[in-house]
Amino acid sequence: MATASAELGISRSLVYRLVAKFRKRPQVSSLLPGKRGHKAAARALSEAAEAVVREAIASVYTIAADPKHLDAEIGFFAVLHTWGQNLLHHPHLHCVVPGGGLSTDGTEWISCREGFFLSVRVLSRLFRRLFLEKLVEAFDVGKLEFFSSLESLREPSSFLDYLAPLREADWVVYAKRPFAGPEQMLDYVGRYTHRVAISNNRLLDIAEGKITFRYKDYRHEARQKTMTLEAEEFIRRFLLHVLPEGFQRIRYYGFLANRYREQKLARCRELLGMPASEPSDSEASKDYSQRYEELTGFSLWQCPVCHQGRMLVIEILPKSPHRKMAITDTS
Repeated sequence: MATASAELGISRSLVYRLVAKFRKRPQVSSLLPGKRGHKAAARALSEAAEAVVREAIASVYTIAADPKHLDAEIGFFAVLHTWGQNLLHHPHLHCVVPGGGLSTDGTEWISCREGFFLSVRVLSRLFRRLFLEKLVEAFDVGKLEFFSSLESLREPSSFLDYLAPLREADWVVYAKRPFAGPEQMLDYVGRYTHRVAISNNRLLDIAEGKITFRYKDYRHEARQKTMTLEAEEFIRRFLLHVLPEGFQRIRYYGFLANRYREQKLARCRELLGMPASEPSDSEASKDYSQRYEELTGFSLWQCPVCHQGRMLVIEILPKSPHRKMAITDTS
């Protein structure tokens, strides 16, 4: 994920992290059934996640290309997170964007103003309009289902009345330069590309059918707190964030899109006066254990029991001579 940005020279360019989400939003989890209708719930969550991704991307790309704003083709990657610290459903999109882009004819690199990327007010209003339009479209074709106390929302008039306050509420698009630099920001968004919702080091205890974990309470100055849930409820919350098969959590756009990335990155480097990218020898020499530690934060060499000692190789078992070889069908 970080490779394409590093190739562009992200540590030397102005980089912005955008996070699109709601400030005043309906609790998506309340739209879901309790112990029934799980397939409908999964479809609803998938539709909500896809809408967040699609419309947030459209908002950023459209405003950047507008001559009134940056008037450039930007390149960025986006990482979808669907969870909050308490594991409830909280879909939001992290976009990592260099502070500039290619001119329409590809002959110039257009930088954004110092300390300013795009108007978050304009972005938030466009995101709000696009998202609500797609939500109504999903309702019209029957992709949304309502249960229990929200069954009344099955009526079109009730559903539109429910959405009405959201058209007036402030929606949040956060766009700032990373405080600790691009490397720290890439580490943050990359932490959960191969994990879901919660890391093992936040799990504190599993006993008597209950699970205790650590979380940050952002409503109270990000204080560290603990929460204990019944195992069934913990699993229910965790499974809210298991995306459907084939759903792309990480997506690339603009000059970082897969089809033209190599050519357009080369053009960006040329316009910025940067040397051509060369593969890192250190990356090529890393073995599976080093890559595993980078992705998960845990070392395969650490003792899984005491978490202090270091594992040592004392023997490598030879392959069994009686092991059956796979038979390839050549018909």
